[in-house]
Amino acid sequence: MTIPEVVLNDGYKLPKVGLGTYQLRGGIGYHQIISAIKDGYRSIDSATNYDNEGIVGQAIRDSGVPRDQIFVSSKLPGKYHHYDDALNAIRESLARMGLDYFDFYLIHWPLPKRGLYVEAWQALVTAQKLGLIKSIGVSNFEPEHLDKIISETGVTPSVNQIEIHPYWVNDQRVKENAKRGIVTEAWSPLGRGSSALTEPIVKKLAEKYNKNAGQILLRWHIQRGIVPLPKSTNLDHQRSNLDIFDFELTNDEIKAINTLDREDGRIDGQDPNEYEEFE
Repeated sequence: MTIPEVVLNDGYKLPKVGLGTYQLRGGIGYHQIISAIKDGYRSIDSATNYDNEGIVGQAIRDSGVPRDQIFVSSKLPGKYHHYDDALNAIRESLARMGLDYFDFYLIHWPLPKRGLYVEAWQALVTAQKLGLIKSIGVSNFEPEHLDKIISETGVTPSVNQIEIHPYWVNDQRVKENAKRGIVTEAWSPLGRGSSALTEPIVKKLAEKYNKNAGQILLRWHIQRGIVPLPKSTNLDHQRSNLDIFDFELTNDEIKAINTLDREDGRIDGQDPNEYEEFE
């Protein structure tokens, strides 16, 4: 299966759906990632704080798919926001993965109370110049955080990966990213164990299009211009999560799903202005 791609602001191409690897660890995780790659996934999203960079790298190397055909990403944890620490952390992550470069690398959280995210961003800019990273981006950044790193470094992130799912539609931040030429990725696009999959409107659309609820929600992301990163340990679900490019929701159906939005819809109440990242 060939997955359509979106062109980033730096010219690199990102598959329109990727595999989230949060909580995919050890031998079982290794086989789940291998299976996903064999089924057609070409964007694999990891992070230092997922504690799985080793098995992600091993799966990529053992997959039989040429390295230049897989878009590998990882993320910088908050404890390494100082410039030198960040550069060292990037090299360590590459060593754990057994790779020569990242296709994509992000700052995991801005942690504005610490006030070091500009320094961390400068380290990513340097790492890109050194050839350690192809494309650089951020995760969980608010518009003011984006403007600060852009104004102080002159470099705009290619992607901002943020929380988006039917209970946290996050439409304004998606628009703010687009205004700056930044592609939005969605973590937990199905709502991590939420009941969004059983909402009546979602079940109704699944029946109409002969799809499952997860496919409906992933298509909802795609049509909003968002790149979803679904994580599944179920191999059948992994495969079906790619089968979302042969139908199209109407504008009214997208709006209907948007009505599921909640004021308190965040999965763990993680406000990027307040959240102190786990270490």
